[in-house]
Amino acid sequence: MIETVNKRCYIAGAGEFCDRELPEPGDYVIAADAGYSALISRGITPDLVVGDFDSLGSAPDHPNVFPSPVEKDDTDMMLAVRQGLARGFTRFVINGGLGGKLDHTLANIQALAFLADNDATGILFGRDICVTAVKDGVIEFDNDTSGRVSIFCAGEEANGVTLTGLKYSLDNATLTSTFPLGVSNEFTGVPATISVRSGTLIVIYENSNFL
Repeated sequence: MIETVNKRCYIAGAGEFCDRELPEPGDYVIAADAGYSALISRGITPDLVVGDFDSLGSAPDHPNVFPSPVEKDDTDMMLAVRQGLARGFTRFVINGGLGGKLDHTLANIQALAFLADNDATGILFGRDICVTAVKDGVIEFDNDTSGRVSIFCAGEEANGVTLTGLKYSLDNATLTSTFPLGVSNEFTGVPATISVRSGTLIVIYENSNFL
Protein backbone atom coordinates (compact mmCIF):
# COMPACT_ATOMS: atom_id res chain seq x y z
CA MET A 1 0.00 0.00 0.00
CA ILE A 2 1.26 3.49 -0.90
CA GLU A 3 1.81 5.93 1.96
CA THR A 4 -0.03 9.05 0.76
CA VAL A 5 -0.03 11.33 3.83
CA ASN A 6 1.63 14.64 2.90
CA LYS A 7 2.66 13.23 -0.47
CA ARG A 8 1.61 14.39 -3.90
CA CYS A 9 0.32 12.66 -6.99
CA TYR A 10 2.11 14.19 -9.97
CA ILE A 11 0.41 13.67 -13.35
CA ALA A 12 2.10 14.43 -16.66
CA GLY A 13 0.21 15.16 -19.86
CA ALA A 14 1.37 15.94 -23.37
CA GLY A 15 0.52 19.66 -23.41
CA GLU A 16 2.81 22.61 -22.70
CA PHE A 17 5.17 21.69 -19.89
CA CYS A 18 6.43 23.86 -17.06
CA ASP A 19 10.03 22.77 -16.42
CA ARG A 20 10.04 24.66 -13.11
CA GLU A 21 7.46 22.21 -11.77
CA LEU A 22 9.04 18.77 -12.12
CA PRO A 23 8.29 15.91 -9.70
CA GLU A 24 9.71 16.17 -6.21
CA PRO A 25 11.26 13.30 -4.23
CA GLY A 26 8.44 11.18 -2.84
CA ASP A 27 5.88 12.14 -5.48
CA TYR A 28 3.85 9.34 -7.04
CA VAL A 29 4.21 10.03 -10.76
CA ILE A 30 1.58 9.05 -13.33
CA ALA A 31 2.01 9.53 -17.07
CA ALA A 32 -1.19 10.08 -19.05
CA ASP A 33 -0.60 8.66 -22.55
CA ALA A 34 2.02 10.84 -24.32
CA GLY A 35 2.86 12.45 -21.00
CA TYR A 36 5.15 9.42 -20.79
CA SER A 37 7.36 10.91 -23.53
CA ALA A 38 7.40 14.28 -21.77
CA LEU A 39 8.72 12.63 -18.61
CA ILE A 40 11.21 10.27 -20.26
CA SER A 41 12.69 13.14 -22.28
CA ARG A 42 13.43 14.85 -18.97
CA GLY A 43 15.00 11.77 -17.43
CA ILE A 44 11.97 10.95 -15.26
CA THR A 45 10.49 7.45 -15.08
CA PRO A 46 6.85 7.42 -13.94
CA ASP A 47 5.44 4.99 -11.39
CA LEU A 48 2.36 4.30 -13.54
CA VAL A 49 1.36 4.86 -17.17
CA VAL A 50 -2.32 5.14 -18.13
CA GLY A 51 -4.25 5.79 -21.32
CA ASP A 52 -5.46 4.44 -24.62
CA PHE A 53 -2.09 5.33 -26.19
CA ASP A 54 -3.57 6.85 -29.32
CA SER A 55 -1.13 9.76 -28.88
CA LEU A 56 1.88 7.70 -27.82
CA GLY A 57 1.24 5.17 -30.57
CA SER A 58 1.50 2.07 -28.41
CA ALA A 59 1.79 1.08 -24.77
CA PRO A 60 5.34 1.71 -23.52
CA ASP A 61 7.66 -0.94 -22.15
CA HIS A 62 6.92 -0.20 -18.51
CA PRO A 63 6.13 -2.58 -15.63
CA ASN A 64 3.00 -0.67 -14.52
CA VAL A 65 0.67 0.11 -17.41
CA PHE A 66 -3.08 0.70 -17.02
CA PRO A 67 -4.48 0.50 -20.58
CA SER A 68 -7.91 1.67 -21.61
CA PRO A 69 -9.97 1.52 -24.81
CA VAL A 70 -9.98 4.49 -27.16
CA GLU A 71 -13.79 4.75 -26.91
CA LYS A 72 -14.41 5.56 -23.24
CA ASP A 73 -16.09 8.15 -21.04
CA ASP A 74 -12.92 9.43 -19.34
CA THR A 75 -10.08 11.34 -20.94
CA ASP A 76 -6.61 9.90 -20.31
CA MET A 77 -6.00 12.73 -17.84
CA MET A 78 -9.18 11.87 -15.94
CA LEU A 79 -8.11 8.23 -15.88
CA ALA A 80 -4.87 9.35 -14.23
CA VAL A 81 -6.78 11.50 -11.73
CA ARG A 82 -9.02 8.56 -10.81
CA GLN A 83 -5.99 6.32 -10.36
CA GLY A 84 -4.44 8.86 -8.00
CA LEU A 85 -7.64 9.18 -5.97
CA ALA A 86 -7.98 5.39 -5.80
CA ARG A 87 -4.52 5.26 -4.23
CA GLY A 88 -5.55 7.71 -1.52
CA PHE A 89 -3.87 10.88 -2.73
CA THR A 90 -5.47 14.24 -1.92
CA ARG A 91 -2.80 16.58 -3.35
CA PHE A 92 -2.34 16.63 -7.12
CA VAL A 93 0.01 18.43 -9.48
CA ILE A 94 -0.84 18.22 -13.18
CA ASN A 95 1.78 19.33 -15.69
CA GLY A 96 1.33 19.28 -19.45
CA GLY A 97 -2.43 19.82 -19.34
CA LEU A 98 -2.62 23.31 -20.86
CA GLY A 99 -1.82 24.83 -24.24
CA GLY A 100 -3.04 21.95 -26.39
CA LYS A 101 -6.48 21.35 -27.86
CA LEU A 102 -9.07 23.66 -26.32
CA ASP A 103 -11.52 20.84 -25.59
CA HIS A 104 -8.89 18.90 -23.64
CA THR A 105 -7.78 22.05 -21.84
CA LEU A 106 -11.37 22.60 -20.66
CA ALA A 107 -11.61 18.92 -19.72
CA ASN A 108 -8.46 19.25 -17.61
CA ILE A 109 -9.89 22.30 -15.84
CA GLN A 110 -13.04 20.29 -15.16
CA ALA A 111 -10.80 17.61 -13.65
CA LEU A 112 -9.71 20.19 -11.06
CA ALA A 113 -13.35 20.74 -10.10
CA PHE A 114 -13.77 16.96 -9.92
CA LEU A 115 -10.84 16.79 -7.50
CA ALA A 116 -12.40 19.55 -5.38
CA ASP A 117 -15.67 17.57 -5.31
CA ASN A 118 -13.67 14.61 -3.98
CA ASP A 119 -12.01 16.53 -1.12
CA ALA A 120 -8.71 16.80 -2.98
CA THR A 121 -6.71 19.75 -4.29
CA GLY A 122 -5.07 20.06 -7.68
CA ILE A 123 -2.92 22.58 -9.52
CA LEU A 124 -2.70 22.52 -13.30
CA PHE A 125 0.52 24.02 -14.65
CA GLY A 126 1.37 25.55 -18.01
CA ARG A 127 4.47 27.51 -18.96
CA ASP A 128 3.24 30.88 -17.74
CA ILE A 129 0.02 30.21 -15.85
CA CYS A 130 -1.51 27.73 -13.48
CA VAL A 131 -5.07 26.83 -12.59
CA THR A 132 -6.67 25.47 -9.45
CA ALA A 133 -10.15 24.98 -7.99
CA VAL A 134 -11.51 25.68 -4.53
CA LYS A 135 -14.84 24.40 -3.19
CA ASP A 136 -16.45 25.82 -0.04
CA GLY A 137 -13.07 27.08 1.13
CA VAL A 138 -10.24 29.57 0.84
CA ILE A 139 -6.94 30.06 -0.98
CA GLU A 140 -4.32 32.25 0.65
CA PHE A 141 -1.46 34.08 -1.07
CA ASP A 142 1.47 35.79 0.64
CA ASN A 143 2.74 39.30 -0.06
CA ASP A 144 5.38 38.08 -2.54
CA THR A 145 2.70 37.04 -5.01
CA SER A 146 2.51 39.23 -8.09
CA GLY A 147 0.78 39.36 -11.45
CA ARG A 148 -2.76 38.76 -12.61
CA VAL A 149 -5.42 36.44 -11.27
CA SER A 150 -8.89 35.57 -12.57
CA ILE A 151 -11.73 33.84 -10.75
CA PHE A 152 -14.57 31.99 -12.46
CA CYS A 153 -17.62 30.15 -11.20
CA ALA A 154 -17.66 26.40 -11.89
CA GLY A 155 -21.33 25.49 -11.72
CA GLU A 156 -24.52 27.50 -11.67
CA GLU A 157 -23.56 29.76 -8.75
CA ALA A 158 -20.76 30.34 -6.27
CA ASN A 159 -22.05 32.16 -3.19
CA GLY A 160 -20.28 34.16 -0.51
CA VAL A 161 -17.27 34.97 -2.70
CA THR A 162 -14.86 37.31 -0.93
CA LEU A 163 -11.61 38.66 -2.37
CA THR A 164 -9.15 40.53 -0.15
CA GLY A 165 -5.74 41.98 -0.88
CA LEU A 166 -6.42 42.23 -4.62
CA LYS A 167 -6.81 45.33 -6.77
CA TYR A 168 -10.55 44.67 -7.07
CA SER A 169 -12.17 43.33 -3.91
CA LEU A 170 -15.43 41.48 -3.40
CA ASP A 171 -17.39 40.96 -0.21
CA ASN A 172 -19.89 38.12 0.04
CA ALA A 173 -20.64 38.28 -3.68
CA THR A 174 -22.36 35.74 -5.91
CA LEU A 175 -20.60 34.65 -9.10
CA THR A 176 -22.37 32.81 -11.90
CA SER A 177 -21.16 30.83 -14.89
CA THR A 178 -22.70 33.36 -17.30
CA PHE A 179 -21.01 36.59 -16.20
CA PRO A 180 -17.18 36.84 -15.92
CA LEU A 181 -17.07 39.33 -13.06
CA GLY A 182 -13.83 37.89 -11.67
CA VAL A 183 -11.68 38.15 -14.79
CA SER A 184 -8.31 39.98 -14.82
CA ASN A 185 -7.72 40.98 -11.21
CA GLU A 186 -4.27 41.77 -9.79
CA PHE A 187 -2.18 41.04 -6.73
CA THR A 188 -1.08 44.19 -4.88
CA GLY A 189 1.95 43.16 -2.82
CA VAL A 190 -0.01 42.37 0.35
CA PRO A 191 -1.39 39.01 1.57
CA ALA A 192 -4.46 38.07 -0.44
CA THR A 193 -7.33 35.60 -0.04
CA ILE A 194 -9.92 34.11 -2.37
CA SER A 195 -12.78 32.44 -0.51
CA VAL A 196 -16.15 30.95 -1.37
CA ARG A 197 -18.82 29.99 1.17
CA SER A 198 -20.67 27.57 -1.11
CA GLY A 199 -19.82 26.47 -4.60
CA THR A 200 -16.66 25.99 -6.62
CA LEU A 201 -14.31 28.57 -8.10
CA ILE A 202 -11.75 28.09 -10.85
CA VAL A 203 -8.73 30.31 -10.16
CA ILE A 204 -6.25 31.13 -12.95
CA TYR A 205 -3.08 32.97 -12.04
CA GLU A 206 0.38 33.69 -13.34
CA ASN A 207 3.06 31.10 -12.72
CA SER A 208 5.14 33.39 -10.53
CA ASN A 209 7.74 32.98 -7.81
CA PHE A 210 5.39 31.80 -5.08
CA LEU A 211 4.65 28.48 -6.79
